[in-house]
Amino acid sequence: MHREECPVCGKTEFTHFMDVKDHMITKEDFVIVECDDCKFHFTNPVPSKDKIGPYYKSEEYISHSSSNKGVINFLYNKVRVKTLRQKLRWIESETSGKQLLDIGAGTGHFVKVAQNQGFTVTGLEPDEDARAFCKKEHGIELQPQTDLYKLEDNSADVITMWHVLEHVYDLQKDIKEIRRILKPGGVLFVAVPNMASYDAEYYKEFWAAYDVPRHLYHFKKKDIDKLFCLNDIKMCKVLPMKFDSFYVSMLSEKYKGGNILKAAFIGFLSNLNSKKGGFSSQVYVLRHDD
Repeated sequence: MHREECPVCGKTEFTHFMDVKDHMITKEDFVIVECDDCKFHFTNPVPSKDKIGPYYKSEEYISHSSSNKGVINFLYNKVRVKTLRQKLRWIESETSGKQLLDIGAGTGHFVKVAQNQGFTVTGLEPDEDARAFCKKEHGIELQPQTDLYKLEDNSADVITMWHVLEHVYDLQKDIKEIRRILKPGGVLFVAVPNMASYDAEYYKEFWAAYDVPRHLYHFKKKDIDKLFCLNDIKMCKVLPMKFDSFYVSMLSEKYKGGNILKAAFIGFLSNLNSKKGGFSSQVYVLRHDD
């Protein structure tokens, strides 16, 4: 599927930015382009919706897996316990509302801890295998992603998208739906990789968070700000995901044939240099103020 328009500004002139390989699964090459007008970066072309599924079918894709095979997966799952608690602390510091919508719930780990904390949670997930895992592992029934368009207006106090926005095909359409569903004064948490970070600059085409073709878009802070401002949702805070710099660096070193010790050093440097370009992954806290 070839995009004829920039997903953010709608302009039609793009420049080649970088060739990146799908290091994780297929080893295919993909192209990232830069919009000549707004400088937004996106993968172009990408597999169509009905053909993207096989690119997610791997235990390496651990947002849809609980595999502990290998050092990287083992460490990821250990750290996840801490990051899940951190996410709940962030939410509770921003709102007292308990109606939570989690878009792209994966295997349901966040939905489970949120329910345990007293939230009434609706979880949406496009992948049937992930939904089945969540039901078996957590006893929670996730809804298909298409149910986003069926949810009631002003029904959520808080909406979360943990590393999901970069996967959304209908970007503008779905953000309009998010605005419709979020209550006035409600809060939205969007976590995405940050291509302006030190580790992105260091690893270049080996940077694991480009993750083509699963990642359709590659964000900087200014892109998130512009994209949501277009839909009357305002950014009010940026939060760091400090563990991600180490995880992404470990994967990047794996793709380069490097080693974990070097990855730890690059992850440390990335966090240390965050004042310049931001952290490897960032959480954007946004509000619907109407």
